[in-house]
Amino acid sequence: MAVYMIGYDLNKSGKNYEALIDKIQEIADGYFHQLDSTWLIGYSGDAKAIAESLVPLIDSDDELLVVKLAQNDAAWYGFDQAGSDWLSGAL
Repeated sequence: MAVYMIGYDLNKSGKNYEALIDKIQEIADGYFHQLDSTWLIGYSGDAKAIAESLVPLIDSDDELLVVKLAQNDAAWYGFDQAGSDWLSGAL
């Protein structure tokens, strides 16, 4: 299983993007979400498959980035212990 970063900018204020968040959690094999518009998820497919499952849930003026993270090359600061433990185990 690889770890992917999902980042997004949702440009319509007041719109309910709950379906997007639900879908991220549904497809993830474990996830970490401490930053507002950034998720790290475990996933056995590729970045394109993740993006294709999320694009129908965003508007045409929104932005989405999905990137596979490199193993053993990460740094973070200010996360709670649970988040740090998840990252340490996943990466």
